[in-house]
Amino acid sequence: MTIKVGDPIPQVSLTRMTSHGPEKVELASYVAGRKVALFSVPGAFTPTCSAKHLPGFVEKAGELKAKGIQEIIGTAVNDVFVMSAWGKAGGADDKVTMLADGNGEFVKAIGLELDGSAFGMGTRGQRFAMVINDGVVENLFVEAPGEFKVSAADYMLGQL
Repeated sequence: MTIKVGDPIPQVSLTRMTSHGPEKVELASYVAGRKVALFSVPGAFTPTCSAKHLPGFVEKAGELKAKGIQEIIGTAVNDVFVMSAWGKAGGADDKVTMLADGNGEFVKAIGLELDGSAFGMGTRGQRFAMVINDGVVENLFVEAPGEFKVSAADYMLGQL
């Protein structure tokens, strides 16, 4: 079943890179008590993801925070080393927290996995974004296949 507005975020483990190495993050606990924007892409370093999706959230981070977003999280079904490198390459720095969904547990738990085997990518996540308020989905923006419209930072800003 696909997650919808009003549903709680599942308690799944994602991974972030720290100065001490990879660190597990229990997502539901991590977002509890805060308002966060989360976006997910089919893959780090892929064309639309690198040219538009991540840069949009980096560029609009200040505007999103001015609208009440306390943290922006970027995720993909990639390992933590790839997500860390992609964040550095994309200028995420202190603007976007990169969390790896290395085994696809998050996208499977919310019903937004994508079969990318035709492209040699295996199971990935669909392109989507959401606003999570105290662990509950407040807004959900899932792209149609091959699209990049409703999960963009600009679109999210217009909905806040």
